[in-house]
Parts: sequence; structure tokens; C-alpha cells
Amino acid sequence: MKIVLQKEVKGLGKPGDIKEVANGFSQNFLIPNGLAVPATEDAIKNAEKIAEKQEEASQQELEVTQKIAGELDGKEITIKEKAEDGKLFGSINTETIVKKLAEENVKINKNNVELSDPIKEVGEHKVKIKLDHGLEAEIKIVIEEA
Repeated sequence: MKIVLQKEVKGLGKPGDIKEVANGFSQNFLIPNGLAVPATEDAIKNAEKIAEKQEEASQQELEVTQKIAGELDGKEITIKEKAEDGKLFGSINTETIVKKLAEENVKINKNNVELSDPIKEVGEHKVKIKLDHGLEAEIKIVIEEA
């Protein structure tokens, strides 16, 4: 049976996608739960409109992400922490980096920061920021003794 998805269904598609699925799956699960509607002419036209709107939203999101990547790439952040002989008493983790970036009006999620282990030493450290749409930026974290 041909259906038009109304909501995202993991493993099947996103809103506006036109899919061919088993009759039982569509009639017993997708349609009753409001996840899909039968693929009538009107439903297909609506799906095309939804797809256009999603494409526009995706394009706008990409532009915003590119702007953030441009702001981040090569950025240097200085963090002062208590330390002794070059070793920090605590450590610098992804949350600390996100908070420091937020202070400089750059908002990212802690999941975007690629940090294998917390930083525990004074000095310069390069950290990769992975953003949506496959974009990446690299920042330099400078840890100084407080």
C-alpha cells in the first residue's frame, strides 16, 4: 500500500515521504497512530509542499551552522584553573568548554565537542567541534594557572 508519512518514522522516512509498505503495517499501525495517510492525490500534493518547506528550513539551518563554524574555526579560548606544576587540580571537560563558548555568545551542544579525555594539564590544546551537516571547526583551548 502506498502511504504518505505525516511524522518521522525511524527506519522508514520523514514527513512528506511517499512510501510503499505492507497493507497490515499501514492499516494496523501507521494510519491509526497518525503517522501516515493513504497516498491520495491531495495527500501527495501536501507531501510535496511539506518537502519544499523542509528543504527551505534545512537550507536556513545549514546557513546558520556554517556561520557558527566560521566563528569557531581558529577561535582561541583561555581558561584559568588552579594548578600545580602544570597539572590541574580538576579537569576541563566538554561542559566547561560549552559554558566558556556560551560566555562569548557561541551556543553549541556538549555533544558537538569532540574531547576523548578531559584536559588535565596547563597549556594549549586543540579541540574539534563537530556540527550538523557534517561541518567541523577546530578551536584552541589555552589553560593557564589561576
